Amino acid sequence: MTTSKNYAGIPDKFAQLETAKVILIPVPYEGTTTWGKGTVNGPKAFLEASENMERYDIETDTEVYEQGIYLADAIAGHTSPEAMVNEVHKVTKDYIKRNKFVTLVGGEHSISIGTIRAFNECFDDLTVLHIDAHADLRDSYAGSKYNHACAVHEASQTTNLVQVGIRSMDAIEKTLIDADKTFFAHEMVADEYWMDKVIEAMTDNVFITFDLDALDPSIMPSTGTPEPGGLLWYETLEFLKQVFEEKNVVGFDLVELCPNPSAKSSDFVAAKLYYKMLSYKFMGQDADEEYDNTYDVDYKSNNSLKFNDDEE
Repeated sequence: MTTSKNYAGIPDKFAQLETAKVILIPVPYEGTTTWGKGTVNGPKAFLEASENMERYDIETDTEVYEQGIYLADAIAGHTSPEAMVNEVHKVTKDYIKRNKFVTLVGGEHSISIGTIRAFNECFDDLTVLHIDAHADLRDSYAGSKYNHACAVHEASQTTNLVQVGIRSMDAIEKTLIDADKTFFAHEMVADEYWMDKVIEAMTDNVFITFDLDALDPSIMPSTGTPEPGGLLWYETLEFLKQVFEEKNVVGFDLVELCPNPSAKSSDFVAAKLYYKMLSYKFMGQDADEEYDNTYDVDYKSNNSLKFNDDEE
């Protein structure tokens, strides 16, 4: 995968590992997809779109790239999904332990198995906010526990999993969902309080895994399995802004962009969504303010960060 050496073409002074608060890890992996192919090209298309994006955010009146965003080496070349998951886990955890706000862009949703595992080992009482069209709760699929259809099964067993936007699943997954923490799209559309209910279902520390097919195909057609009836742009931003304001979002990933070379709009939606999420995370923080990936000690618990170093 060849891209600009800096995310979004930002100046070098904002792209250094030592000083950047944000890490962006591309994971151009596609090994278990079953229908639409092309997510392996998602990170490259995302980065190219980011280079053509205005870096001033009107809503927050910020230029979040000034917080520093380091574009890490891509995690690529794996033929085994298990090997990919293991490397994603290791690399993600290493950056978390360097006190960075770690983000990833896929690639298929199976990358999140390793990501979530790393965050769960580093943060106490973690909520995984899973925004997706699909439940992704199968224990295994096509002979593998590391399939994209299993993306949050482990999280359902080890974290506080909250699922939003679900509108497609297998009958077996009905037996695996937590009805109190699953928000189906057809119910959300008739419930003006769904955002508040999702917030109430979360703990303080939140990792967001955002599958782009959660968005409606009218604004995000370039995914492997576009499902009708998804989230629209401004309701998505309203919800995400509320999450970032009320919870300690410790990191996020963005997956399942399946770019269409003749239709660039989805690439740009993905690029803007990523940038908006960073803008919400750092809204109100000065660029020269030191980053600490725990709660503010005057307002929230300062014991939210943990490390399991048994395997180190």
